[in-house]
Amino acid sequence: MTEFGGPEALHVVELPDPEPGPGEVVVDVAAAAVSPTDTYVRNGARAETLRRDPPPYVPGMDVAGTVAALGPDTADAGLAVGDRVMGIVVPSGAHGGYSSRIALPVDSVAPAPADADDVEAATLPMNGLTARLALDLLALPAGATIAVTGAAGAFGGYVVQLARAEGLRVVADASEADEDLVRGLGADVVVRRGDGVADRIREAVGGGVDGIADGSLQTDDLVPALVDGGRIATVRGYAGPEGGSGRGITWHPVWVRDYARNRTALDRLREQVESGVLTLRVADTVPAEQAAETHRRLEAGGVRGRLVITF
Repeated sequence: MTEFGGPEALHVVELPDPEPGPGEVVVDVAAAAVSPTDTYVRNGARAETLRRDPPPYVPGMDVAGTVAALGPDTADAGLAVGDRVMGIVVPSGAHGGYSSRIALPVDSVAPAPADADDVEAATLPMNGLTARLALDLLALPAGATIAVTGAAGAFGGYVVQLARAEGLRVVADASEADEDLVRGLGADVVVRRGDGVADRIREAVGGGVDGIADGSLQTDDLVPALVDGGRIATVRGYAGPEGGSGRGITWHPVWVRDYARNRTALDRLREQVESGVLTLRVADTVPAEQAAETHRRLEAGGVRGRLVITF
């Protein structure tokens, strides 16, 4: 975008091809996944964080494609020109994933999962690493119970699958239309989403859960679902009510930028796709020239899986 606004603010611009600096890899991007965060960049909700940069502003946090060039100090990554890769992008100004070519820190890039095409691979990095970080912050032992809100979404779905793989009991919320989807992802118990979900979670497990991964931004409304001393991981930076809950509950804001250079975690996610632990879900693909359509559809709601822009 050269100015903030509705989906129509997205348009194609020509920028110089990036060159790799030390510790960087240039990726020829074939696919870039679309996320709600991208719409906040576009509509101006994140304008303050971009103020130091001149337009154009390029959204996008996930890419997949092939290695075009490697800078110095990248040998340890084991990558070569032509390798198929996926990467996470921390956007700033004209640096964003909706780019046909992008330079990234080599630690933000990992091989794409075998047997996954570029579109599928682009759906994994940001949401997968966010889910991984949420679980790492909660640090629940095997056998503990975790509740996942927004379980039908990309973040929530990955949390469900990763939690099950780590021996956690998973309680997830879903609409009636999404109940089969969420059960298929591996949730042990599914409750109806919406008002009063904390009470339904507590009733379903016969008491409180040990932790919550809050993908639907229900924040304080979920506290009754937790045991005393429980833990809640929150997306978009929510750190709990002023003064706390009085029950020893702790909030753990999840900022995926904290894992944006965690190549080990990203490569582990690749392995878990290849072993069948994680499912890559694509809602639809749209050519880059029609990128505005992806934002219209995402903001209208009801998208399951990721919308992906192709180059």
